[in-house]
Amino acid sequence: MPKINVIRSATINSPIDSVYSKLNDFNHWASWSPWLIMEDGVTVNIAEDAKYYSWKGSRVGEGNMSITLEDGSNNIEYDLTFLKPWKSEAKVKFMLSDNNERTTVTWSMDSKLPFFMFWMKKMMEGFIGMDYERGLNMLKDYIEVGEVKSNLEWKGESDFPGTQYIGIKTTCRIDKMDEAMPDDFAKIELLIKNNEALATGAAYSIYHNWDIVKRQATYTACVGVTSIPEDLPEDFVSGEIPATRVYTLRHTGKYDHLGNAWSTMMAMARGKEFKTKRGIHPWEQYITNPQETESDAHITDVVFAIK
Repeated sequence: MPKINVIRSATINSPIDSVYSKLNDFNHWASWSPWLIMEDGVTVNIAEDAKYYSWKGSRVGEGNMSITLEDGSNNIEYDLTFLKPWKSEAKVKFMLSDNNERTTVTWSMDSKLPFFMFWMKKMMEGFIGMDYERGLNMLKDYIEVGEVKSNLEWKGESDFPGTQYIGIKTTCRIDKMDEAMPDDFAKIELLIKNNEALATGAAYSIYHNWDIVKRQATYTACVGVTSIPEDLPEDFVSGEIPATRVYTLRHTGKYDHLGNAWSTMMAMARGKEFKTKRGIHPWEQYITNPQETESDAHITDVVFAIK
């Protein structure tokens, strides 16, 4: 059976004992779990001593986890059992290190895939790795701020009227997108300021490719326009999102947590909760203006074209 190993780390601005106490008590997990946020109504049962918990949902599957080792300060180990969508077991570990009143948290998992999924080894490590990154990001907010500002609202199916757009197409590492995308939109804003009547007011990012193995993405940051100008600068592109039926999931909260919406939509597509339409790449639409909105109140729609 193919072995998989996932390791991710984050630094939290909190003493090590505070972080440790959140990780060895399952009562805290629902507040930052990268999986439980993906589905409303998941059944969760936590033992009285908070050292065992089980979950059951239609989208997140079914399983349980128990704490098997605690050293009181730096290491916690868990046995993780998946029952659905397929049976498997994993060893999970948190390793904590003190860093001048800050704590470096390393989250790891060792498991095996069913033999018939050998071809998905690297992809599964990528998916789980992104889940771990989302989880550590939420854990950081939960400990530092006291809550995680990330809310999902399933808007469901609707008709998208279509739009022409102009923008900038970029390929970069996924972990560099938070630097590249603001630069792209700054260039777009400068162009639009010189021709304000051109823009429809809607801003989008269209995702053409998302390679979780190479950790690379290709996207177009763009704005809707009434018509395509003939004199676009060389580094700009133009295109169209055609009128289509869509499924929309709305995220309210820090843009850092928007991955919760994307991971949920991808899980829904894999689970055939809707059928995606080929040839129209998914996009996110910015409902609020980041320059005029507090970071934890950003509203962003993640949209998939469907049949």
